[in-house]
Amino acid sequence: MMNVMGASTRGVAAPASPARPGRTGIRHGPLAGVRGVLDRPLASYYLLLSSSGLLLVIGLVMVFSATSVQSYAADGNAYTSVSKQAVSALIGLVAFWVFQRLPVRTYRALGRPLLILAASLLALLDALGALGGVRLGPVHADPVNNLWLYLGPLQVQPSELAKLALALWGAGVLAAKGSAIGWWRQLATPLFPVASVVFVLVGYNDLGTMICLLILFTGLLWAAGVRVRHFGVLGLAAGAGVALLILLPWARYRLGRLTSFFDAGHCNVQKDCYQAVHGLYAIADGGWFGVGLGEGRLKWGWLPNGHNDFIFAIIAEELGVVGCFVVLALLAVLAYTGLRIARRVDDPFRRMVAAAVIMWLVGQATINIGGVVGLLPITGLPLPFISDGGSALVVTLAAVGLLASFARAEPAAAAALHARPPDRWVRLLWAPLPPLPRDPSAARRRGPAAAVRRRDDPATTRAREPDRSRRTGPRERRG
Repeated sequence: MMNVMGASTRGVAAPASPARPGRTGIRHGPLAGVRGVLDRPLASYYLLLSSSGLLLVIGLVMVFSATSVQSYAADGNAYTSVSKQAVSALIGLVAFWVFQRLPVRTYRALGRPLLILAASLLALLDALGALGGVRLGPVHADPVNNLWLYLGPLQVQPSELAKLALALWGAGVLAAKGSAIGWWRQLATPLFPVASVVFVLVGYNDLGTMICLLILFTGLLWAAGVRVRHFGVLGLAAGAGVALLILLPWARYRLGRLTSFFDAGHCNVQKDCYQAVHGLYAIADGGWFGVGLGEGRLKWGWLPNGHNDFIFAIIAEELGVVGCFVVLALLAVLAYTGLRIARRVDDPFRRMVAAAVIMWLVGQATINIGGVVGLLPITGLPLPFISDGGSALVVTLAAVGLLASFARAEPAAAAALHARPPDRWVRLLWAPLPPLPRDPSAARRRGPAAAVRRRDDPATTRAREPDRSRRTGPRERRG
């Protein structure tokens, strides 16, 4: 595959270029092998599969370790919680398989119906919660946190679906507007009003997920090339909205979390700071190598939500600093791979969706781990791939499948797959061939990041029309 993009240059002697100082170590040193691996056409695809797959396996193991004691005490079966998580993982893998097979036009078409579905479920959840737990037949809300919606035997978290829906729909809107996104009026209709409604619907009950949506939305606008001054205005508006949601009279616990974080020295250890302090106890007990997998003690009812938003503390206790470093390294590889995909794809829609999704996953992981180690306030966000939670895991694996589809559509990767296509049964059972880049020679000359835009891209078409009118105008006057 390595010779696919450079096959036309065989036999032609390239002029020798003088060696640059400081580059010799990369060409001949220990990093040469790493650079060779990263230069392969399908490097993004395999890095994505390996990092997300290992995180998924670690998550299943740690969910079993964190829940086995309490599950056995509750019903005599230590595998109750991990069995549910395993079923969610299987459903998520099916979603991954489906999403990596879809063409880009299907992603564009899915944005609006997914967003409408997510907003409708969020509105229903908020309404049921505001009415004090009213049941509509088999439909009812979670009576404790009002974060989950029960549709008969099915338990869903609509805010997780809203993340993927906002990324797809927002990227479609921005890609259709093209270069017009430099004007505030174009951004204000319909992107900002619809996104604001989604933020309010989510933030009414779940401020942490709303902050995660804000990070996703920032990544979307950044990848689209929105002007810097627009981010300042949006930052002020987002800060005012978050402050308002914190001060809501029926959500005093949010203000309590902030107060306990900024004034930890005077915080009540048995009340407001209980979870944070016991999370630090778990980290301290782990040391460098941990007490051993399954040997943790704080998960025996001492650490609240140790299987969910504080599962990183269980990892620190049982696997120590080494285990934490492995998780952080895999998340770093995932972050690098997502940004690499966003940089290399030649379609603006793919670029924006990839940037939004990776900002969502990495931002959520940062907030979760920061809350566990005491660097950020506790928000209740789960750790992607690892925390217990079916809806979050299914949507996360679907998003990874979307990134995998984009990784195969990189110009160099698509050309390599078409040069040596897999067998027909492999394409049928795994993934079809991605479309070839419109101008492979330009992709070779300038690199995947600077590949020429597709001719059917609305932004390119819109940018060409004014130039054509300016060129033909003088000729018409002379005629």
